[in-house]
Amino acid sequence: MAENEDDRRPHRHAGADRRVHQVDARALRAIAHPLRIRLLNALREFGPATASRLGERLGESSGATSYHLRRLAESGLVEDAPELGKGRERWWRAMHEGSTFESADFRTHADPEVRGAIDFVLHETATTHAQELNTWLGTMDDWPQEWQRSWDMSDFKLRLTPALALELAQKVHALMESYRDRVPEDTEGSAVVRTHLHAFPRPST
Repeated sequence: MAENEDDRRPHRHAGADRRVHQVDARALRAIAHPLRIRLLNALREFGPATASRLGERLGESSGATSYHLRRLAESGLVEDAPELGKGRERWWRAMHEGSTFESADFRTHADPEVRGAIDFVLHETATTHAQELNTWLGTMDDWPQEWQRSWDMSDFKLRLTPALALELAQKVHALMESYRDRVPEDTEGSAVVRTHLHAFPRPST
């Protein structure tokens, strides 16, 4: 039976219609740069900004952020937000809340540049996940007790077939989506919660 898109496991580069962007080879090559990944993540997490403000947030020059924002725009990942600008200010916003892709398709791509790009993006994403978790561990004492009791860092070992591993990932994604938009942005005591899912096989010996 041929594999269709609904059977594939979504590998999210960062979160989910305008929400989720299906990454193609062109967009992948655009993302495969450390500053571009950080710029895209910052716009998705914190909202529209100018190149200067992004430079301040990320510790980069406005010249560098402007250049790489234009490259992201050429690939349909960010766009101008002219209604936010005043005078010569140029504001940018992310086109989508997150990206999804099937990594196996890119790892067997005929173009070696694409194969290198997917390796880079996957490793950068893993590094970002580790940095986010370590930041939480280093700052959790700054948060109210309710949040200090509600976070989680767990790992599990299950014997599964590839089909069951896929099923597990799809069910976890569905569960996550069921919580989306349940809490309005201005809800007192609420916060954006980052949740990472890593599922991969390990050798038995």
